[in-house]
Amino acid sequence: MIITKMALPRRTFLRGVGAAVALPLLDAMVPALSAMSRTAAAPVRRLAFSYIPNGAIMEQWTPAAEGTDFDFPAILAPLERHRDRLVVVSGLDSRPSEAAEGEGSGDHARASAVWLTGVHPKRTEGADVRGAKTIDQIAADELGRDTQLPSLEVAAEDFSAVGGCDIGYSCSYVNTLSWRTPTTPLPMQTDPRVIFERLFGEGLGAEERRRQLSQDRSILDAIVGEVGRLRKRLGAADTARVTEYLDSVRDVEQRVRKVEARAGEHIELPEMPIGVPELYDDHVKLMYDLQALAFQADITRISTFMLAREASTRTYSHIGVPDPHHAISHHGNAPDKVAKHAKINTYHVSLFSYFLDKLRSTPDGDGTLLDHATLLYGGCISNGNLHTHTRLPVLVAGGAGGRTQCGRHVAAEDGTPMTNLLLSILDKVDVHRERIGDSTGRFSEV
Repeated sequence: MIITKMALPRRTFLRGVGAAVALPLLDAMVPALSAMSRTAAAPVRRLAFSYIPNGAIMEQWTPAAEGTDFDFPAILAPLERHRDRLVVVSGLDSRPSEAAEGEGSGDHARASAVWLTGVHPKRTEGADVRGAKTIDQIAADELGRDTQLPSLEVAAEDFSAVGGCDIGYSCSYVNTLSWRTPTTPLPMQTDPRVIFERLFGEGLGAEERRRQLSQDRSILDAIVGEVGRLRKRLGAADTARVTEYLDSVRDVEQRVRKVEARAGEHIELPEMPIGVPELYDDHVKLMYDLQALAFQADITRISTFMLAREASTRTYSHIGVPDPHHAISHHGNAPDKVAKHAKINTYHVSLFSYFLDKLRSTPDGDGTLLDHATLLYGGCISNGNLHTHTRLPVLVAGGAGGRTQCGRHVAAEDGTPMTNLLLSILDKVDVHRERIGDSTGRFSEV
């Protein structure tokens, strides 16, 4: 670790055996020139994308009134406490997700492939997949230059399927949201332990990890000396901030260890140990916690999260829906199935609200992570029963460093492409493009 008389470097790491823990933004990292210079410093901007599959019950999603004076409908009710950091956007379309002439089915595969591109994917079940570079990776090209990881791609459902997963379409199209190039889909990691090691580990081999795990030794224990020396040079506010941050890291690590312990003592650990929570609720929240930690430590500024894959057959018995999600989404307007689908939609929104809680409670410069971030939540199917790709479920959260006017419901004009919003989201992090997919301009209302 290098400490200067003027300030700590923004990319300061606490290093120990097998560990490298990046620090959050501290007062000591801001050059001690003047109060004015601190105020003028631009906040770090971050992007997070959260995807939901199989559509939504839009009648219970879309607010009745536009502008600031709107009531939260049933599905969005868990977000009401975040009204001041939220924009509900209705009426956006994703026409490239629709079937081209002669294609027929494949709406689920096209939905996840198109959501962040606006480009119709090639219909193939082979290895010759083709989509387009997603906006998370476009942003990562610029925002990732100063971070340990350019981007983070995670999911809460197994994505190991190969071959054809939708009629005429390769599993590659539903296994991920992120494409590095038009022919290179990026894998989405589902194992919290692997993600934690990627964020904070330094490549310990399998034997070393097994030995460390058997001793129940935290990564933070390896850097205790560095922490002690650092605290002697920090002010009271920074000391408290470092303590809170390291406590958060330790909490996540302990939760990962508990998951691994439940997995059984005789599992042969791979190069990166396994540890996926048994309960979906625990899994999603842990994934959101890891994303928040990665933002807080500025390890990455881009994250993409798939809560479940398109056509997911996951059941949600713990909320009273034992039926497979995909089957429920084809509700045929049956009241009981519509109610169950809406319950799943509401539950997913409540998990996203948990993420906003985490970001809102984490200091970042002169505000919080939520103040400075931009988050896109939604999916690329609206009516799951009919596989429609118009009038999509879309939420934009976060203050974007003062660049988003929140607390509103904005209704787009008929026929407005979803990609117009994607262009505007890139603008908020100073990544400018003339066009994305089928965009016709910018959605300046957000």
